[in-house]
Amino acid sequence: MSDDDQNLTRAEVRRRAVEQLGRSERRELRQQRRATIKRRAVMGGGLVIALVATIALATALHLNGNISRVDIASGSGERPSDAEEDLNILVIGSDTREGLGTKEYGVETAEGGARSDTNLLVHISADRESVSVISIPRDSMTQAPTDCSDPQSTVANGEVRRWNDNFNEGGPACVVKTLEGLTGIYVDHVAVIDFNGFQSMVDGLGGVDVCLPEPVQDEDAQIDLPAGKQRLDGKEALGYVRMRKSLGDGSDLQRIERQQTFMSSMAQEATRTSLLLRPDKLYAFLDAATKSMTADEDLGLKRMISIAGSVKELGMSELTFVTVPTEPYQGNSNRVQWRTEASDELWTAVRNDTDLPGQEKERTKDPKLTVAPSDITVSVHNDTPVAGLAAQEVEALRAQGFDASAADVPATGQSEGVIVRHAKGDTASARTVAAAYRGAKLTLDESLPEGTVTVDLGLGAPTAQEVPNRKGKQPLPTAKLEAPPAPTEVKTKTADEDICG
Repeated sequence: MSDDDQNLTRAEVRRRAVEQLGRSERRELRQQRRATIKRRAVMGGGLVIALVATIALATALHLNGNISRVDIASGSGERPSDAEEDLNILVIGSDTREGLGTKEYGVETAEGGARSDTNLLVHISADRESVSVISIPRDSMTQAPTDCSDPQSTVANGEVRRWNDNFNEGGPACVVKTLEGLTGIYVDHVAVIDFNGFQSMVDGLGGVDVCLPEPVQDEDAQIDLPAGKQRLDGKEALGYVRMRKSLGDGSDLQRIERQQTFMSSMAQEATRTSLLLRPDKLYAFLDAATKSMTADEDLGLKRMISIAGSVKELGMSELTFVTVPTEPYQGNSNRVQWRTEASDELWTAVRNDTDLPGQEKERTKDPKLTVAPSDITVSVHNDTPVAGLAAQEVEALRAQGFDASAADVPATGQSEGVIVRHAKGDTASARTVAAAYRGAKLTLDESLPEGTVTVDLGLGAPTAQEVPNRKGKQPLPTAKLEAPPAPTEVKTKTADEDICG
């Protein structure tokens, strides 16, 4: 080999060797080279995909691993075997100080252990068109199981106890058992967030805005804030939602109003910053939330994402906050008790997945109805002083195919709204009838013969509207009569309200 050949680069040697090959040989060499490049690219792409999948899996496992687990059926007798399509999530704010990194709020509660500082029942409608957040006052005196760990100990044969003592008595399972026993509402999931978790979640959002009508100083809550609109970090926010002595009348009910306003502001902040579209902020928020969360076995990250995805199209006006109606508790001015009729009205709406009292809305999605009007016999009872109201509604129902007639029963004037009563086994038929009346309440009446549905028209009852599976297309008769308005004690607010309004 000459000196010139020795000085050639490897690339030049390969080029000269290729030139000496025939055309077919060069083609085969190019194909081999392309196959090698493609194989390397595929391997590289596969490694990237594998890496991304591994990171995603590790993230999911990490976030799932953050969550402590609890059996919410512990100590219960019979609970429903399956849930309806609507969803009820009990969110409990625990006042445990563990992991907070400070003794400013004390080391433990007076009773020892943790209590439920905040109690929220989040109801997500089956059609995913509304979410209601119901605050249960911690100082409520209600019936409760004497021993939550005993399946034979129930609300019915229990004792009267302050609401937030249920958590101290038997943890989340005791709160669930008490709530289900009092209301008949099935609790699908439970999430317990402690002080540290709330504080970290606010910081994960980058802070949350509040609006104070006056300056506030509260040594117990470790808070010192000027008047006006301002942004709070996690520590300040924790003090703000917990204080009760330095703002308003110092009652727990006013603190609940402040907490509801703060939750509205959190929802607005998450929407404004497009939290779900920012992986970095979303991870920080979820990591903060799950680190200080205790939940039932079925509420994992996958389930949380599924629930969040199902309501992602909701606007702030469809997120409603409400407090269980209360009145002073006899014998202790620092305690309250639920107002029987008003609270029953609220729980019935949640149980039947209908609009909250005073919040009846037009639905954009048709309810799932499985029984045609032509297969349903309806008896309409006018329980208002307006003569002829039942006959008017009978005509509107008949126009849609219902076999309707007016009941010859005297009016008592005690009913409110529309109550659809049905026999056991006729729930599907009752749902079709209820679809004709906004906010109608479904009630099981075991005294009714099978195959009969009754409609009680009370104060504030709306007139009939078209049901999705009606017979014929002729417009309904024009309604000329209206029921007198009904008073309501259930006060609601939506998340789109101006926090400084």
